[in-house]
Amino acid sequence: MLGGQESAAAAGSGPLPLVPGESARYKFPSLHPEGRKFVGIVAAAVLLAGPVFGLTTLAWLLAGLMIWVAAFFRDPVRVTPVSPDVLVSPADGLVSLIVNCVPPRQLSGPGGLGDGPVTRVSVFMSVFDVHVNRTPIAGRLSRIVYVPGKFLNADLDKASDENERQYFVVEADNGERVAFTQIAGLVARRILRFVEEGARVKSGERIGLIRFGSRVDVYLPAGFVPEVMIGQRATAGETILARRRTGAMPAGVSQ
Repeated sequence: MLGGQESAAAAGSGPLPLVPGESARYKFPSLHPEGRKFVGIVAAAVLLAGPVFGLTTLAWLLAGLMIWVAAFFRDPVRVTPVSPDVLVSPADGLVSLIVNCVPPRQLSGPGGLGDGPVTRVSVFMSVFDVHVNRTPIAGRLSRIVYVPGKFLNADLDKASDENERQYFVVEADNGERVAFTQIAGLVARRILRFVEEGARVKSGERIGLIRFGSRVDVYLPAGFVPEVMIGQRATAGETILARRRTGAMPAGVSQ
């Protein structure tokens, strides 16, 4: 993102087109508003432990915790490829699983993904990843369903069916539907969303956040093939997760 465009996007004015021929500059990630109170709580503990009670060692440990909390809630600007033929990753993290499966009942049926098997791509977020989630495609949020549940390790396949989770269905202008799920993890105990059912979203737009370590599942529409491989790192709003094409997904090697 370029100079003033970075500031405008970070201020919430929405995405702006890049200008060909100009160079990009690094921008230090901002702190998401959801993290300010947590940073403030730890900062207050640092002041109490150090200047007030003279517990220097504890104060330094709390200062390290404060830096980690601020890093967890970082919200970097992302440059999203815009095309009806690509889906971008909704999460930062490790592509942990790619399977064919029947969508859960909250996503199936009329107005959803139907009842047949679809490809599901799972992206696991560790406590060191950015946890702001983004929509993989532009369109209308036709369905949002929250389901309470357990807090198993989000890296487990059964977490898709047993953990606390929130389902989204985005319907593109051409009628295609893409679904994705925010899944709470072993440490994550709160799923937040920034959008309401019926709202229109742009590809790569921020839609929610999960605290602290979690997973996002993406259900691909017919005709889309994964563009990523298991074990690959994905970046929310930037990595092309799937592309409209025929043929098999690419093969890879761990090295």
